[in-house]
Amino acid sequence: MTQMQSQKSLYEQDLVAWLDDTVVKLKNGQFDDIDIDCLIEEIQGLSGRDKRELESRLEVLLTHLLKRIYVESTNDYRGWEVTIREQRKQIKRMLKQSPSLKNYLQENFSPVWESALLEVREDYPTTTFPEKWQFSDEIEVLLSESFW
Repeated sequence: MTQMQSQKSLYEQDLVAWLDDTVVKLKNGQFDDIDIDCLIEEIQGLSGRDKRELESRLEVLLTHLLKRIYVESTNDYRGWEVTIREQRKQIKRMLKQSPSLKNYLQENFSPVWESALLEVREDYPTTTFPEKWQFSDEIEVLLSESFW
């Protein structure tokens, strides 16, 4: 079995072990012993993972903002507000680590909004929600302003 076949096999059997092995090889300058195709695949996966997490957090933020703004509740709104604060905190953290994701977030606001709107309409069929986001979709505003 060649070195590359062995690497491919390790990659398919145990991703963490493959990653650890690849890091050691990178640090030691053993570039010829690295499966570049798998490394590229993993790096691309990291970007996609962060984008999916950011979209998910934005959707949770928007659904809870919609509930907080439009749903009449006999209970206090603390649970929704706690979730809003947590999602804002985590989104800010992600944007601080990867500022380029801000553009991605802005570009993908509309489809995430539509998904959030569908969810709250299903959960609260007697509540009227707006067709479009009624407030600023600027990221700084979404992450700071109390819309209620």
